[in-house]
Amino acid sequence: MTKLPIGLWVEFIVEWAQIHLEWLFDFITMVIKLLVSGIETIFLAVPPLIIIVLVFILVWFVANRGLAIGTAIGLFLIQNMQLWEASIETLALILASTALALVMGIPLGILTARSDFAHKLMMPLLDFMQTMPAFVYLIPAVLFFGLGQVPGLFATVIFAMPPTIRLTGLGIRQVPAELVEAADAFGSTEWQKLVRIQVPLALPTIMAGVNQCIMLSLSMVVIAAMIGAGGLGTEVLAGLSRIDIAKGFEGGLAIVIMAVILDRVTQSLTEKRKIKV
Repeated sequence: MTKLPIGLWVEFIVEWAQIHLEWLFDFITMVIKLLVSGIETIFLAVPPLIIIVLVFILVWFVANRGLAIGTAIGLFLIQNMQLWEASIETLALILASTALALVMGIPLGILTARSDFAHKLMMPLLDFMQTMPAFVYLIPAVLFFGLGQVPGLFATVIFAMPPTIRLTGLGIRQVPAELVEAADAFGSTEWQKLVRIQVPLALPTIMAGVNQCIMLSLSMVVIAAMIGAGGLGTEVLAGLSRIDIAKGFEGGLAIVIMAVILDRVTQSLTEKRKIKV
């Protein structure tokens, strides 16, 4: 049986894009570098102790005292392990990739909720994006953007965006039809129905998508470090390459601390929203 040259077709598309879309990749590289470096500069310009205090106050306000105390202890531990700068690099990558994933994912999720055709078209693509091994995304990322934070962020966005699209669409589809009909009866426009009824009621589900997006971004930290993204993933890879248990464990522990903090804070925001609704 003749083998279909699927891999060669994909390779042709990638090579074509490299030649004809170089200007686009250069522009994306510039924007991403400015975004990530801007976040890093802001956080590194402030002394760690001040950031810890501010985060403690913020978490206490949006969550509770226990989580705020645990967050402060975790951040102090990261600072004590001398992994503060690497953690900031990782945080910048996570925040930038999450922001880009949300900017693209939420509108696409709304589109899938409002169009059956878009929903049927998007679901197989999302299945493909979620089941494809994350390492595969590194190949075109490196070819398009070279080594560094940009290809790492590119691969992270592709890997982390599907839950945002799925849960945004699901949340809007679950809005009671009676409320939408009532809005129609009062003469609301499509935009008014979306902004004032559907999105507010779907917000807890959308926030769950945001939470999943952040967690998947964190899961890509070590993988992105393989192509020069830096951050805590580099610490883990260095520990692995040198069989250095202490270095690898400390880097992994810092990633766990960041994951727990971000996960609990976003969950608290979701719970508060559910109570209000």
